[in-house]
Amino acid sequence: MNGEPARWTRRHLAAPAGGAATTAPVIGLPAPPRVLPHDDIWDLWPIQEEDGSTSVVRGRELWIALSAPALGHPEERHDRARLRLLARDADGWTDLGHAFADGASPGSREWSGSAVRRPDGTVSVFYTAAGRRGEARPTFAQTVVEARARLLTDGGRIQLDQAAEHREVLRSDGVTYLPADEVEGGPGRIKAFRDPGWFRDPADGREYLLVAASVTASADADHAFMGAVALAAATPGGWSLRPPLLVADGVNHEIERPHIVVHRSSYYLFFCTHRHSFHPPGSAPSGLYGFVAPGLTGPYTPLNGSGLVLRNPVEEPDQAYAWLVLPDLKVVSFLNYRSTGGPDPWTAEPAEARAAFGGTIAPVLELTLHEDATSVVVPVSTGAGR
Repeated sequence: MNGEPARWTRRHLAAPAGGAATTAPVIGLPAPPRVLPHDDIWDLWPIQEEDGSTSVVRGRELWIALSAPALGHPEERHDRARLRLLARDADGWTDLGHAFADGASPGSREWSGSAVRRPDGTVSVFYTAAGRRGEARPTFAQTVVEARARLLTDGGRIQLDQAAEHREVLRSDGVTYLPADEVEGGPGRIKAFRDPGWFRDPADGREYLLVAASVTASADADHAFMGAVALAAATPGGWSLRPPLLVADGVNHEIERPHIVVHRSSYYLFFCTHRHSFHPPGSAPSGLYGFVAPGLTGPYTPLNGSGLVLRNPVEEPDQAYAWLVLPDLKVVSFLNYRSTGGPDPWTAEPAEARAAFGGTIAPVLELTLHEDATSVVVPVSTGAGR
């Protein structure tokens, strides 16, 4: 395996941003309808079959998203986040309730991950356990957990077995990957070890997890801006950490939701990040970024020269986030903040931020990929997540 990660540097970010080919259209008004009237929904992912396709049960696709009651400042949702099971068919989205029982997670809340249905019908749900169960106030320790749950379809209802065991399967080693164990913090201000993305490599048939992580700095880089994509391989006894696939060498603090799509024998590594996670803040847009390689472990080169694959339009720099590319190259995300002409939504008063926040599934986009070049296709629908 290749032991040297790809390095995402200022030289890459200085490349042209790609113009229309990498810019999402403005999401117009009226806003797409909320999937859950009284709850925010953000990061979402399908329950996959082992070939990468989306699981379909009783004619409906199965998905998982993060959810929390739509109360207070939208950024506070991360302190109440739970996994939510959703179904999708031609008529839209259906809420199937919380994926797991209250208190089942070893953390105080549940952050992003991935899920795969096994040949025996069970579902491996990999997610981030944030904080610790029972803590009085949220802390920011992060570990990767697997819940292996039976998929229950009795009585006409679809749900995951609430009695499934939740087992920690991976945590930072504290050597290659920095500990993600801060007591104080918040979005954009903490070390990472989260967002496990499941992947089966068609080249060797093995299972892997991609994890958003933080690493130590190289000699000439800023230690605070060393986001990375960690790799872990399945072993007979669990999971084994490997060298990172990618390091944001002094340019970005928080790479999120890493995942791989194999297209025409090339490996496309995608991840997303916020504009305020760059060094300096705002030096690149919030967007979906990516690299391409001939194999899982590289060597990787940035897509479109800079790594930028999809950005929000200039007039709406925060309209969507948490992009995920599916094997058919459709791209899902959630509605984040609309521009109001006021202060940055992250620092705005709760009422003002809440009025600007979407908190539901955004219109689906689509990509074209040709070697190391990409372009955005106009939305396949104007409806939310359709």
